[in-house]
Amino acid sequence: MTVIYPSPIFGPIHSRRLGVSLGINLMPNDGKLCSFNCIYCECGFNEDFRPRLPRPTREQVREALELRLQLMQAEGPAPDVLTFAGNGEPTSHPHFAEIIEDTLVLRDRYFPNAKVSVLSNSTFIHKPAVFDALCRVDNNILKLDTVDADYIALLDRPTGRYDLPQLIADLKRFQGRCIIQTMFLKGSYEGKDMNNLAPRFVEPWMKAVEEIAPRQVMIYTIDRETPAKGLEKASHEELDAIADQLRQRGLQVSVSY
Repeated sequence: MTVIYPSPIFGPIHSRRLGVSLGINLMPNDGKLCSFNCIYCECGFNEDFRPRLPRPTREQVREALELRLQLMQAEGPAPDVLTFAGNGEPTSHPHFAEIIEDTLVLRDRYFPNAKVSVLSNSTFIHKPAVFDALCRVDNNILKLDTVDADYIALLDRPTGRYDLPQLIADLKRFQGRCIIQTMFLKGSYEGKDMNNLAPRFVEPWMKAVEEIAPRQVMIYTIDRETPAKGLEKASHEELDAIADQLRQRGLQVSVSY
């Protein structure tokens, strides 16, 4: 079932990776806007859910977030994390940096122990304001599904220019202050094998991750219905094998099955 999230605030939901998560959706609430068009996205394909409404403004996000935090302070539950996610790429919002500033102020006021997380596909980290804002949050969770450009064109389907060597260079600029998130899956799409668990994908990806030297690597597989049919989950054993290799290289790893 395709999920289109309310905007600008949704939840709280229980995240398998982050705990009690209050969602912040910087995209319109009637559709999807994303610089990727992933074949596994729970929000569906971009072309099937084009929004008519605008993105929420900085002021709308701040006001809605404060109201919800006030309610949670009065009635519970306390959030473990405030998570930027939803119907598209949060860092594409023209006022992303300012919204992060507002969110940190409100977090400190109402739930100072909560973390601020951003789930990003990494396509805007070359912008100085976005990079600086991501350096300020607790968890900047940045996608790198492989380092094979042809596979990325099939799986993530970037809607604009996607310069993989530049992206990896930009990820290195975080100097370890980032989390790399990678989707592993199997199956086929439009007659093409989509298995990225083979050594020809995993080994170059692992080398790039080593060079990026993130503070954590999150590996995961499909959890919800995907818009593309024919995709399959990676097994526990397959994910555990990759996690073990990462740990042998001195990296911290979390696995979501």
